Amino acid sequence: MISEQLVDLSRLQFAATAMYHFLFVPLTLGMVWLLVIMETVYVMTGKAVWKDMTRFWGKLFGINFALGVTTGITLEFQFGTNWAYYSHYVGDIFGAPLAIEGLMAFFLESTFIGLFFFGWDRLSKTQHLLVTTLMAVGTNLSALWILIANGWMQNPVGAEFNWQTMRMEMVDFWAIVFNPDAQAKFVHTVSAGYVTGAMFVLSISSWYLLRGRDVEFAKRSFRVAAAFGLASVCSVIVLGDESGYTVGEAQQTKMAAMEAMWETEPAPASFNVIAGINEAEQKNDWALEVPYVMGMIGTRSLSKQIPGIHDIKARNRERIVNGISAVMALETLRKHRDDLQARKTLELTKGDLGFGLLLKKYTRDVSQATPAMIDKAMNDTVPRVTPMYWSFRIMVGLGFAMLLLFGLAFWSTLKSECRARPWLLRWAVLMLPAPWIACELGWFVAEYGRQPWTIYGVLPTHLSVSTLSVESLYGSLAGFVGFYTVLLIIEVYLMIKFARQGPGSLGTGRYQFEPTHA
Repeated sequence: MISEQLVDLSRLQFAATAMYHFLFVPLTLGMVWLLVIMETVYVMTGKAVWKDMTRFWGKLFGINFALGVTTGITLEFQFGTNWAYYSHYVGDIFGAPLAIEGLMAFFLESTFIGLFFFGWDRLSKTQHLLVTTLMAVGTNLSALWILIANGWMQNPVGAEFNWQTMRMEMVDFWAIVFNPDAQAKFVHTVSAGYVTGAMFVLSISSWYLLRGRDVEFAKRSFRVAAAFGLASVCSVIVLGDESGYTVGEAQQTKMAAMEAMWETEPAPASFNVIAGINEAEQKNDWALEVPYVMGMIGTRSLSKQIPGIHDIKARNRERIVNGISAVMALETLRKHRDDLQARKTLELTKGDLGFGLLLKKYTRDVSQATPAMIDKAMNDTVPRVTPMYWSFRIMVGLGFAMLLLFGLAFWSTLKSECRARPWLLRWAVLMLPAPWIACELGWFVAEYGRQPWTIYGVLPTHLSVSTLSVESLYGSLAGFVGFYTVLLIIEVYLMIKFARQGPGSLGTGRYQFEPTHA
């Protein structure tokens, strides 16, 4: 059996590298469309300030893009180094969207980002705008294919297990592409990226306005960021609701943990705004509830129930017991491929094969599993409630705080001079980290809430890892964290340096230039 320490270290390494990588991704997704908007206005009006805005914010975009690519490349290699059995078991399915992402999207955005920076004096205004637009399309296509792969991990449609090859095999490519989980995750994630880009521009522009420098440049940037950010944060909230619905359909365990729903309530279920969670006794000591809301979010109906954790565990226990027969039949077929009874048994129980494999964490021979082992496997099927519950609520709280900020910022651009409200500008500066925190928490909820599975309901995490030594994992983890921390420091340093210099760093002579000594 694989040691629990090996599994935990493999998970920690992947989580650390993924979280580092996603510090760069949302800004790339959001900034690129702001560049398209700014350059479109430049092409339409011919005013040089809009070209300067595109070039200045594009410089900060380029820094972020370069470091995002650096952190992302190593992420994919971990599937082969740290998750070898995962790659063997589902590689034919999971690898397809990642390959398409590399061939279609990454090459597209990488090609056009070069033209974006070096084509200002070589392309016409319209041609350069086309380049910027294609760069934006490529960036979002990249996110699409990656999230199709991740969506399949959350809801593995369009594939079947082949006992002869001991692998999952694709049977319907388009079912994977149009997987409801993948599509909901894509639009929600890219919208969160748009919010991040808008907050970045809004905060830095607010800083300029508070200091009274490059006012016309900053006012236009503030106006664009406020309008784009308001539309984006509204999209995040609406599409987050849709994402919640798909979770309720495909991953009821995650939904119950997010909402600390220990018991199945009469439909429609109430929404726990805040609760005192008691995991030891598996109950909430107290809760502030809003009637009906959770039922409408999770089921889109007033009559359909959302199962509670206790009922989910009881159902999963039955599936684990049924899965024992599937595992035993599979092991028989590996020795005697012509055993018709084993084939029949596997065909009847293969839907619960993954649940039977959960017992491999506690015994090599699942037929010898004791009731205590089955209970342990049953409890493993539900992630810890407290981190899920509070991560989700902090994320949602930040989302509504950003909605209020963008709404007030947009209103200020319509009604009066935004500089007349210094409190709003200071608030915008202080809110700069908010979208990154919300994005990281969102990914934590999505990935931690899928545990104990790498492929939900199909392949347990503890069976997915490579047979590496614990020592090698400690070394690679330390190396990755150290290297990524250096890259993050470089990113922050360069961003602060060029933000302080402002548009004067473009060398046009139209703006104040402040040399930095940091």
